[in-house]
Amino acid sequence: MLAGCVKMPEEQHTSYETLTLTRENVTAPVSWSAAIRGTGDVSIVSRCTGTLNAIKVKDGQRVRKGDVLFLIDSRSAQNALVHAQADLQTAIANRDNSQLEAESNKELAQQGIISDYLLRKSLNTLQSAEAQVAQARAAVRDAELRLDYCTIKSPVDGLVGNVIPHVGDVINEGITLTHIAGVSEMEASFSLTESQIHSLVSEFGSLEKVIKIAPPVTLRFKDGSEYKHKGKITSLSGMVDQQTGSVTCYVTFPNPDSELFSGMQGTIVMPFEWENAMLVPLTSIVRIQDKTLVYKVGADSLATSAIVEIEELGDGVRAVILSGAEVGEKIVAKGAANVHDGQQVLF
Repeated sequence: MLAGCVKMPEEQHTSYETLTLTRENVTAPVSWSAAIRGTGDVSIVSRCTGTLNAIKVKDGQRVRKGDVLFLIDSRSAQNALVHAQADLQTAIANRDNSQLEAESNKELAQQGIISDYLLRKSLNTLQSAEAQVAQARAAVRDAELRLDYCTIKSPVDGLVGNVIPHVGDVINEGITLTHIAGVSEMEASFSLTESQIHSLVSEFGSLEKVIKIAPPVTLRFKDGSEYKHKGKITSLSGMVDQQTGSVTCYVTFPNPDSELFSGMQGTIVMPFEWENAMLVPLTSIVRIQDKTLVYKVGADSLATSAIVEIEELGDGVRAVILSGAEVGEKIVAKGAANVHDGQQVLF
């Protein structure tokens, strides 16, 4: 009797919003994660050996090209220069004496007083003396360079990184002392997929034209704000990475106010034109582990999952289906995450 009074719950049926796939031309922002570095980043490396006498900069200090960064004990280099200059003077004196002797022997040979052999010998001695002068001049220039290396200057405008040594340390040739981050221009690098490369080439004609006439791009910070200066595509790696199937693209941004720093992360946003794109809402996309699915709806209103390849647009709302579906097919457009294979989705 009690069982007869219990009402069994009725099965709930839900109709899902569907979409018939078509193709259209669409221009939409596409975004990529990017790493930022200075275009003029350089390592400051010692080119001589000696005791570090002075450090003229601090971590993070702004410097101009030619500013002194470090001073290495130059006494040994100064002594080497003095010796090289003395050797040059000796070589010049020997050359002058050889020249006098050669000129004298030339006159004597013309008068028949000495043989041609002695004349040729004096001329050879003069030639050797001139070579020794050239070698001595080169030694002076080398000594001057060695002395100049004791004063280490910044080769670019930028910001000083971590200063590694301390005053009094013995610095060996080839040791890295710090890094200078060139900040007048910054470079953002990101990866383009093969489909995006194909679309760009289709739109502009070639990768070279992409670089020349591609529209300015926007840099978006992690907090969602946008950098006030637009960037320009400057180069493409020109080779597809076999592991990722992508090409590295480089964008240069002006940095007059030093708002950008090497090592920052951001998002590159560029308007992208898709021709004959199969556009769908992200609500129609289901991700299961490494698979991307949509649910196709047949004539019997039953859902069937299909693996697709997509490219998300930068608006956070839409995506383009690249493969796995055809024009005219009907898919679940909204609530696809709640659908399963074989489920009736239209009532």
